[in-house]
Amino acid sequence: MIDTGVDYSHQDLVANMWVNAGEIPGNGQDDDGNGFIDDVYGWDFINDDSDPMDDNNHGTHCSGTIAGVGDNGIGVAGVNWDVSIMALKFLSAGGSGSTDDAVAAVEYATMMGAHLTSNSWGGGGYSTGLYDAINASKSVGHVFVAAAGNSGVNTDTSPHDPSSYNLDNIISVAAAANQDELANEGTWDSNYGTTS
Repeated sequence: MIDTGVDYSHQDLVANMWVNAGEIPGNGQDDDGNGFIDDVYGWDFINDDSDPMDDNNHGTHCSGTIAGVGDNGIGVAGVNWDVSIMALKFLSAGGSGSTDDAVAAVEYATMMGAHLTSNSWGGGGYSTGLYDAINASKSVGHVFVAAAGNSGVNTDTSPHDPSSYNLDNIISVAAAANQDELANEGTWDSNYGTTS
């Protein structure tokens, strides 16, 4: 989950959180030698520390949709009950972040062997660095699931990055409303595009 972080203590997510088995929590050492100290649940690229706790709730909300524990009588049930959520925080409490931190998060996910990342963010224009990081992640079979965007535009003619990057390991996802039509809620109209 490359986003605002994840509440890794949330009762509906704790059982499905990724845990770095190579790290000894809280000992102040880089036990697995990956360049990150105490990265037990992932990393906070904004504050450059080992606590990717969500202070916005967006990453936690998205994680619940994906991996909320099912059949437990609590909260929601995610679409995948057998998954590990790695928390990679690059967006702040206000929902903004830098492209450099997004690149670092993609590189971390690739290095740590994540099969797929959820990226419910975008905009800010084309970045060679981000393109290259996503492209490099193909070498380990990584799939980059990206939000198509919420501007109501055709991304075939008005690209939304990174979801519009022409890379075969990107899945660009539009937002659907409750009747499975393209979401159209005023200022949050989903982007679309038959080829992008």
